[in-house]
Amino acid sequence: MTTEVPHPVRSDARDNRARILEAARTVFGEEGLGAPMREVARRAGVGPATLYRHFPAKRDLLAETFAEQRRACHAAVRDALADPDPWHGFRTLIERICELHAHSRGFADAFMTAFPEAMDFAADRERTLRAVAELARGARKTGRLRPDFVVDDLVLVLMAHRGLQDTPREARAAASRRYAAYVIEAFRAAPAPEAATPLPPAPRLST
Repeated sequence: MTTEVPHPVRSDARDNRARILEAARTVFGEEGLGAPMREVARRAGVGPATLYRHFPAKRDLLAETFAEQRRACHAAVRDALADPDPWHGFRTLIERICELHAHSRGFADAFMTAFPEAMDFAADRERTLRAVAELARGARKTGRLRPDFVVDDLVLVLMAHRGLQDTPREARAAASRRYAAYVIEAFRAAPAPEAATPLPPAPRLST
């Protein structure tokens, strides 16, 4: 009986894979999931055959491209649920989701929509929304979350947040933080001026 020895991955193949993933993060981050695979290959400086040899389907490429964001999303949910203060956990989860979405149009698309190539992200979305529902129940009991909040409110908020992708890249993170702060105040029960959290600085968007 012979044992197969795995062949080491050639350095040029590793380099090609790294370039493809870097290009994919840029292309999908800027253009969303509708960007074609050939554009990723062009930005990476490889031929389509090389791209498909590493990633036979767009779904495979998306899973690798956004692996870091998915891990960050899982960590955000885990940290929020572990927070002894459900209102604080609720707030920080909204802030971290908005931050992740602001950094990449492609990740926001994958998280929020039903692209056939991004079905792996559906479980992430459902896990996050279940966490929001659990945190909302606890925050409502403390009297700090408005009683009429429903999880679909957050879905609407994140759909609107995708509009920030049209703002200049250098202002997007600041705009997202300010947006999240407004949203949190809107979800607060009977917000009072003295209870409001100070808003982050407004980015310069107008000329």
